[in-house]
This record gives sequence, structure tokens and C-alpha cells, in this order.
Amino acid sequence: MTATTQTETTPAVTAPDAPETEVVTSWKVCCDGGVGALGHPRVWLSIPHDTGFVECGYCDKKYVIDRAKAGH
Repeated sequence: MTATTQTETTPAVTAPDAPETEVVTSWKVCCDGGVGALGHPRVWLSIPHDTGFVECGYCDKKYVIDRAKAGH
């Protein structure tokens, strides 16, 4: 049996994009995952000022703050 070696470079692994992204003007947002049986329990999420975004722990929806239109 002969050993094989990989000569091509392996591509870097990157995190997948969020399934949905919403730009918001409030630092606190509510996520329920959608309507009906496709949703999840309603959760309130606070967007950290340093990152400017938060992702829902249930559905991975990403909320990004519009700093130009958001209140302090």
C-alpha cells in the first residue's frame, strides 16, 4: 500500500453566513423565529455596542445595528 500526500493547499474554514440578517435601529430586539410552527420561543436580545450585532441562539438570525439611525 502506498501513502498519498495532499499537494494542494486546503482552503481556510470560515464560519457560515447567518441564514438571515436584519438591520435594526434599536439596541434591543425581539426574535421569535417567524410565524407559526416554524418559529421558536420569543427571546429578547441586546446588541453590544462594541460589536454592533447579535445573533439569535435559536435560529441564528443576525441583527445588525444601523449606528447612524440608532439612539445612543
